[in-house]
Amino acid sequence: MYAVVSADRISIPPGSVLRIPGSWQDFCQLRDNRDDGSIPRLRYHHGEILLMSPLPRHGREANIIADIVKALLDNEDRNYEAFTPITMELSEVSGIEPDYCFYIDNWQAVVGKDRIDWKVDLPPDLAIEIDVTSFTSELDFLPFNVPEVWIFKKYQLTIYQLVTDKYEVSETSRYFPGVLLQQTIDDCFVIAKEKGTGAAISELRRFLSN
Repeated sequence: MYAVVSADRISIPPGSVLRIPGSWQDFCQLRDNRDDGSIPRLRYHHGEILLMSPLPRHGREANIIADIVKALLDNEDRNYEAFTPITMELSEVSGIEPDYCFYIDNWQAVVGKDRIDWKVDLPPDLAIEIDVTSFTSELDFLPFNVPEVWIFKKYQLTIYQLVTDKYEVSETSRYFPGVLLQQTIDDCFVIAKEKGTGAAISELRRFLSN
């Protein structure tokens, strides 16, 4: 199967990444012409467009980690807003499509909104990316000033926190400082592999409630 990219047709082999030169206008046209609105994933940065067609593993891992975040927030009775899929855009500067975004401290800033103006509205507090094909970099989120970015690659979670104007690796999340996130993720993945994702998250919720 070969990649096909044109104004009216996009076809990328599953699990592959394609880099092509392109303008912001090219990015917007490709974004608007996707058949189902979210595949392939698109990214724009400095005159380059990246396209990626996720494998089923990508979506499974994203859902498990997002469900873990929801379970942790629910356990602490914390309100939040979550978005997936979502396209974050700053015209002529950057276009990215994280797997999941959470508004946690600033959930009230977007509650009830159908559209987010990335030039005016606050960024999500937490962005989650699954990197199966080396498509992802924490630096993609710098123009949006996202406070915390999680990148999950080869079953390892790396937490990046925004410090002034750069990202630094952190051992813990500012939103879940007392949680051993890597161990929690490892445990959930073991259960999910044996019993399914629903069972894994249900067991996590039972553990948290004890």
